[in-house]
Amino acid sequence: MEKNLGDHSGSFVRNDKEDANVNDTAHSSMAPEPTDKVDGEIEKAADADHVHGAPESKEEEKEEAIVEVPPESPPPSLEKVSEGIDQFLMTLQPNDNNNYNHNVDAKKVTLEMANFIHTFLDLVEQKIAKYETGEAKWSEAAEEDSSFLEFVNRISKLLKLFAESQAEEEQEENKVKGRKDLLINSLGAIQQRAMSFLEEAFRSLLEESRNQDKSEPDPKGKHVAEPLESEPATETVTDFPGFTEETITNLKKIAKEMIAGGYKYECCQVYAISRRHTFEESLHKLGYEKISVDEIQKMQWETLEREIPTWINIFKECTTLWFPNERKLTESVFADEPSKSASLFKYLSRSIMIQLLNFAECVAMTKRAGEKLFKLLDMYETLRDVIPNMENLFPLECVAELKSELTLAKCRLGESAVLIFCDLENSIKSETGKIPVAGGAVHPLTRYIMNYLRLACEYKDTLEEVFKEHSKIERADSTSRPHYEGGENKNNNQRDKENMSPFAAQLLRVMELLDSNLEGKAKLYKEVALSCIFMMNNGRYIVQKIKGSAEIYQVMGETWCRKRSTELRTYHKNYKIETWGKIVSCLSLKGVSDSGKVHKPVVKERFKTFNALFEEIHKTQSTWVVSDEQLQSELRVSISALVIPAYRSFLGRFSQYLDPGRQTEKYIKYQAEDIENYIDELFDGNPHHQGAARKKA
Repeated sequence: MEKNLGDHSGSFVRNDKEDANVNDTAHSSMAPEPTDKVDGEIEKAADADHVHGAPESKEEEKEEAIVEVPPESPPPSLEKVSEGIDQFLMTLQPNDNNNYNHNVDAKKVTLEMANFIHTFLDLVEQKIAKYETGEAKWSEAAEEDSSFLEFVNRISKLLKLFAESQAEEEQEENKVKGRKDLLINSLGAIQQRAMSFLEEAFRSLLEESRNQDKSEPDPKGKHVAEPLESEPATETVTDFPGFTEETITNLKKIAKEMIAGGYKYECCQVYAISRRHTFEESLHKLGYEKISVDEIQKMQWETLEREIPTWINIFKECTTLWFPNERKLTESVFADEPSKSASLFKYLSRSIMIQLLNFAECVAMTKRAGEKLFKLLDMYETLRDVIPNMENLFPLECVAELKSELTLAKCRLGESAVLIFCDLENSIKSETGKIPVAGGAVHPLTRYIMNYLRLACEYKDTLEEVFKEHSKIERADSTSRPHYEGGENKNNNQRDKENMSPFAAQLLRVMELLDSNLEGKAKLYKEVALSCIFMMNNGRYIVQKIKGSAEIYQVMGETWCRKRSTELRTYHKNYKIETWGKIVSCLSLKGVSDSGKVHKPVVKERFKTFNALFEEIHKTQSTWVVSDEQLQSELRVSISALVIPAYRSFLGRFSQYLDPGRQTEKYIKYQAEDIENYIDELFDGNPHHQGAARKKA
């Protein structure tokens, strides 16, 4: 009655004696099984139709059991039993038509075959128990882990084999079918337990990168896209996603077995949740927090402004480091499932990308203000620079969607930037103050507009781009173009604008409005000379700012600057005529003499008039302001060149006609050097008294 298991299945036949003994041991080890399960099967098998014959009585069956399973037999080895399982599986490999080539004996699950598989399951269950109790720990012994995965793989194959053969062989005998049902239930139970453990091991391995990160993040809002050389980047950034090659290999093996065993959903769910949490923790460590649309809309700009550099830094980290590395990780772990790998990475990257893009769109929708322009342009450039690399970052199936979302956010930022820049026109138009600036100094509006333009033109190329993209946006009523006077010049200006880029045309538009506004403010001064000083101050300030910025100068052009310089010379000329023309006329020879005879009263009156006019000019214009040193020097030199020679000549020619003493002191108050010193005191914004200069002389 003693038989070898290979005689029944046709799959365990070995060529040497040792292998035969192993099979005998595997078979015989089931006899003394203390469980009711095996005893019950043995009792049921007594009445079943056996392929190779069955004992005819309980006495004979017990006798056989005693013979086949001696008490001193060593326990079966899991590795040896696994070899028998492998041979059994090899015998039943599917053919080209994907149908299992079962031989006649293999179609029926014999008692020996069932017991042999149960032995295998019991041994695997013991292995699982060691892991669950902590007696063995995952990742500590690579060979043990690999063996365990192979055991689980065999269970999955057996389960699949019996499930498929059960569906094919509906006409089997009830006894055989019962054994198959029992095996399927046992296989399913052990597989579920094994997969639950593998799921936990998979989750633990995925947690490693988060638990190993010991770096401290920088304070919120102080991150930059490129770390300083003296400050090494944190592990969160440089080592993302932070797995060793050994860990990745381990993850790959577990994923492969879980998917092969029908636990693809559980495996992918654990992976997706864990990696999503890792992403969110990394964002948090870099100072980024999820902010709702309502929160952004209510947030003070000073607070929101501090969030933007952090957002830019994180967006760059994601697109240059995190996403590429995360994609490599996903493709490595799910190397045998490329479609699932792409799907998982799409889920992870899309959720993070949409979260970041939502922030950008919310910022673009906040109330427009001039100070927001530069941060919006920074965000615009960040998004723009990613678009060309989208195909390399994401799987093809999600590139189109993400590119569309990214482009939409970029366009909204660009549109907001265009509208903010165009609002400069409102800033100029709304400045309608009727109080002139003291001393004819540079108007605050001029300083604001020119400094704003200088900063804006640091983004000249980007502004050119956004204006071209949004050139068809309808402008608000506040930015509608007013009518300008000037016939032919107006037509020429119009033709020039048509040849300009949209941004250059808008910049010129701002400059024209500023000029018009300043001309209106110049008329607020009662003194024509002071209005000329005002226009010179503001005009020189504008020209210097433009020449000092290569970007603005490139847009405005040399022709515009030459024209503005010509206008400044005109204001300068008008100032001299208005202020010093009367003084110079006092020093004219006309009317002083007649037929060689000098009219002494006329000489006295001329000196008297000169003194009065000069003192009034000095008193008034020493309080006027010319802050540009070069313009101040030019004015003083020009005035001296006009007045000093004429005064020196007049003084030398006619001072002798005045009586020495009191009369000379009364009418000749100043020497030429005094006049020159007094002129040097003009335009510094401080009142001066002539006495100090005279004593100095």
